[in-house]
Amino acid sequence: MLSYDLTHWTTFFAAAFALSIAPGPDLTLIVAHTVRGGRRCGFAAMTGIWVGALGHVMLAALGLSAILAASATAFAVIKWVGAAYLVWMGLRALFGTGGLAPQQEAHAAGTWRIFRQGVLTDLLNPKVAIFFLAFLPQFVVPGAGPVWLQLALHGVLVIFTAVVVEPPLILLGDRLAGGLRRHARAARWLDRGIGGVLVSLGVKLALIER
Repeated sequence: MLSYDLTHWTTFFAAAFALSIAPGPDLTLIVAHTVRGGRRCGFAAMTGIWVGALGHVMLAALGLSAILAASATAFAVIKWVGAAYLVWMGLRALFGTGGLAPQQEAHAAGTWRIFRQGVLTDLLNPKVAIFFLAFLPQFVVPGAGPVWLQLALHGVLVIFTAVVVEPPLILLGDRLAGGLRRHARAARWLDRGIGGVLVSLGVKLALIER
């Protein structure tokens, strides 16, 4: 059985790290919850996103993501549901209906709700499914083991690279936003800014093509 060499892992982790720092709905949601609700809310969103990404990895390993990539109808349904979800969260923040976990909700029920938002935000993004389907096969080595297992291994390692980026970002964001959260007017403007970003990401997702 063949094994992976140093070049393989160097190339893989460099690409995975670059993808981890790329801005998108996932990082936006993590920052949003951290700024508005503190590190506990940020970590809840992060964990939910990781679970959603793991779901995409398993689908890619099992070949189900290929159905999404091949079916225009399936892609459109997931895309519009995901876009609507992002816009809905953004509008709730913009109009002050508690979409981004105000501080009083930073308890078990609030963090569980944020966790679910993270899972859904990632799962309802068809670009994530197609990304894993396009990215992971590039690192499959003939003779190194079952293809599905190689896909799953590399997919899980992509998620693990986020450990380098996202927890420090949450801690820094919580520190920087701590003073702002104590002032109602500043917190309100934070909600509006984050809500606007989420709405724009939803619109951007709605406009993408396969």
